[in-house]
Amino acid sequence: MLTKYIEVAMHQATYELLEDGTFYGRIPDCQGVWANAETLEACRDELQEVLEGWILLGLQLGHQLPVLDDIDLSFKKEAA
Repeated sequence: MLTKYIEVAMHQATYELLEDGTFYGRIPDCQGVWANAETLEACRDELQEVLEGWILLGLQLGHQLPVLDDIDLSFKKEAA
């Protein structure tokens, strides 16, 4: 499930070639997940690393992560 979530998020990524010749990538549904690198391949790699860290931190802090392609990684608290 985690691998599929990352795959779906990466397919939603957008990339832009900046004036300085570097690439900027972001995942619109994942606030704060972005990367900048010299090549498109390096930008993709860095973006995936940022996404993975963002997911882990979000889960650790109990944040509500966006549901992507019907994949919900957020923990549900059971009613007592």
